[in-house]
Amino acid sequence: MLLLLLLLLPLAPLFLRPPGAGGAQTPNATSEGCQIIHPPWEGGIRYRGLTRDQVKAINFLPVDYEIEYVCRGEREVVGPKVRKCLANGSWTDMDTPSRCERRAVYIGALFPMSGGWPGGQACQPAVEMALEDVNSRRDILPDYELKLIHHDSKCDPGQATKYLYELLYNDPIKIILMPGCSSVSTLVAEAARMWNLIVLSYGSSSPALSNRQRFPTFFRTHPSATLHNPTRVKLFEKWGWKKIATIQQTTEVFTSTLDDLEERVKEAGIEITFRQSFFSDPAVPVKNLKRQDARIIVGLFYETEARKVFCEVYKERLFGKKYVWFLIGWYADNWFKIYDPSINCTVDEMTEAVEGHITTEIVMLNPANTRSISNMTSQEFVEKLTKRLKRHPEETGGFQEAPLAYDAIWALALALNKTSGGGGRSGVRLEDFNYNNQTITDQIYRAMNSSSFEGVSGHVVFDASGSRMAWTLIEQLQGGSYKKIGYYDSTKDDLSWSKTDKWIGGSPPADQTLVIKTFRFLSQKLFISVSVLSSLGIVLAVVCLSFNIYNSHVRYIQNSQPNLNNLTAVGCSLALAAVFPLGLDGYHIGRSQFPFVCQARLWLLGLGFSLGYGSMFTKIWWVHTVFTKKEEKKEWRKTLEPWKLYATVGLLVGMDVLTLAIWQIVDPLHRTIETFAKEEPKEDIDVSILPQLEHCSSKKMNTWLGIFYGYKGLLLLLGIFLAYETKSVSTEKINDHRAVGMAIYNVAVLCLITAPVTMILSSQQDAAFAFASLAIVFSSYITLVVLFVPKMRRLITRGEWQSEAQDTMKTGSSTNNNEEEKSRLLEKENRELEKIIAEKEERVSELRHQLQSRQQLRSRRHPPTPPDPSGALPRGPPEPPDRLSCDGSRVHLLYK
Repeated sequence: MLLLLLLLLPLAPLFLRPPGAGGAQTPNATSEGCQIIHPPWEGGIRYRGLTRDQVKAINFLPVDYEIEYVCRGEREVVGPKVRKCLANGSWTDMDTPSRCERRAVYIGALFPMSGGWPGGQACQPAVEMALEDVNSRRDILPDYELKLIHHDSKCDPGQATKYLYELLYNDPIKIILMPGCSSVSTLVAEAARMWNLIVLSYGSSSPALSNRQRFPTFFRTHPSATLHNPTRVKLFEKWGWKKIATIQQTTEVFTSTLDDLEERVKEAGIEITFRQSFFSDPAVPVKNLKRQDARIIVGLFYETEARKVFCEVYKERLFGKKYVWFLIGWYADNWFKIYDPSINCTVDEMTEAVEGHITTEIVMLNPANTRSISNMTSQEFVEKLTKRLKRHPEETGGFQEAPLAYDAIWALALALNKTSGGGGRSGVRLEDFNYNNQTITDQIYRAMNSSSFEGVSGHVVFDASGSRMAWTLIEQLQGGSYKKIGYYDSTKDDLSWSKTDKWIGGSPPADQTLVIKTFRFLSQKLFISVSVLSSLGIVLAVVCLSFNIYNSHVRYIQNSQPNLNNLTAVGCSLALAAVFPLGLDGYHIGRSQFPFVCQARLWLLGLGFSLGYGSMFTKIWWVHTVFTKKEEKKEWRKTLEPWKLYATVGLLVGMDVLTLAIWQIVDPLHRTIETFAKEEPKEDIDVSILPQLEHCSSKKMNTWLGIFYGYKGLLLLLGIFLAYETKSVSTEKINDHRAVGMAIYNVAVLCLITAPVTMILSSQQDAAFAFASLAIVFSSYITLVVLFVPKMRRLITRGEWQSEAQDTMKTGSSTNNNEEEKSRLLEKENRELEKIIAEKEERVSELRHQLQSRQQLRSRRHPPTPPDPSGALPRGPPEPPDRLSCDGSRVHLLYK
């Protein structure tokens, strides 16, 4: 009957699953055949030639009948796939069970268990935990099972190259690669595109990996290191820092991160003043930071190098209340306490050096206690992971990044689930993937690029470059442990601050030594003292001027050219008045008033010198001009035209006015600041004193001073020469020229000494003012005293207050006036005698000519008489006189 049924039924495959538990059962042996057995879990049995109903109606299958195990979906049979009914009533290979298992999809991973970042110590257990959770889900990859093949890269690209070769050229085929450590990820991601492989990193922060042209199939759940930079810039702005310094390990990840930071701080108006780098020994760069007075320092290096850096930081004392270090936050919590044979600092020294530093780290653990896609909260994840670790989390590298590794597996699983059509959607067969199948790679890429889910690390989403978008956690090391002080969301520019930051000095330090600008003002005691002297000098000048004007009708005063003396008094007053603006500085006036004070100094001194010295120079010049002429030009002494004297003074004043006017128009004086070397205060505070001094200056100050001092110096030297040449000359027209010469000596010497000295001492405000002002005061005092005091004394003691008409009638003239009168009369008498002598000489010449004519006529008429032997003189008329001589008052005729 059974044979008949087999012949009549169509040969169609059926998937049958009788009720009951899964798994194979050993049937009872009968002569009729073999008892029907149950299929494996998630599988069925293909009965050739039987319908579903027929199978349900029978209990035995004939001898030599074969059944085939089949599995649901993409699962595969593990164990015997075909069984045959034996004559003894049993099925073949019943000692080996058959199972329907999900197809294995292999992941090639590289975990750095040591090296610069030993993140694999915690990330590998997190990945294994994620695989268990994903594989246990029936709604995610129901027909596939993710399996892990991993190696220790030691965060070394050379080591990683070796294991990458093994992963690619050894079976089974890996559908994705998961490297950690930026240097290793760079190597893997660049090579993966040649094998059409997606790369998903859980611990790579290099900004260079965001380059889609170079790394077209790269994704990472660890955000780019550049995500730290907006947070750093935000903190710089919060604490008012405008100058920072950096020190980095020479690797691509840190170089590119620092390049990005430099662009961001420049946009924010912040300057990176010093940029140091090192390959393995940070001693010299740390010393350079100390030498350059760096205060706010961003450090970019791996954990092992961080210990070296801070050992040098301790030696250089580059820590404490004056300094703030910004480090990467993904070091182990006790990284500075881990024994490191490459440094010679103790744990206490390292703890002291790192106290107070700031770390910025991507939020790697969801701060909200909400359930993730794995139905775990972030706190439950931490507790579960801690139980799997073999040591304390603080001593485990990569513990902070472990949530990123966990979510990386979930991101991969969701992307593969979408690609394979999980959840009832049509998709591709993942088992068909090979290194030449770009179609499946493209579908996995699109699925990965659209990922969006809640993980234990927070919301997982990738940007266009494949980098994770996340918040930034800000922590500070306080008392040897890290404390959260804030969060920053760069997408919304939202800084959440907990106000728990603590500073060694009580407040955030300055970004550089606080420079307090202080002006060096003139000593007020000196200024007041000199001002009093100057005021008294002005009073003296006014008295002298009044005296000279009041007694201008007195002959003695008239003979001293009083108008020139008046100009001298006015010039001294102007020069003394210049002392006041010369001593004014920022202590008395504002910045806007400074140019007017500068111009007042220049004009008062210039005009004062021109009037005071110019009038004296004119006197001495005229005396020298008149009394040093040759004998035939002494007629010039007869008259003195005052307008020539006034014109000379006017010429000197005009030259000064023209020069000063051109100076003021072309290159006016303005306020300039001279800065001196910084000075340290006596108190132990983080400030330095920057002394500054105000000056009156112009763009071409030296040129103008050269012109001004040049011709003024020539006038002084010429005045000294003229005074010396005329020291013995006596004239009634300018009876005080000797006093003028003495005043010129004093003024010239003081000016010639003071001008260069004040230029040398221009940076010493008290000394420069003392020299300049006292030179003005003394020269003015000497000039006024020498010129006017003798006149006052003479008129007061002798009572010579009469006018010139009264003075000629007075018999009690002074000895000096008598001598001058006698000299005048003698000169007049000499001129008259010279005229008479000239007339006599002319007459004698005529007589001599007449005599010679007569002698010639006589000799022609009367030949010469022979001499008398007796020796008697011949008689005849007397000879005319031979010459005339004058003894001063009488004329004598001398005969031969």
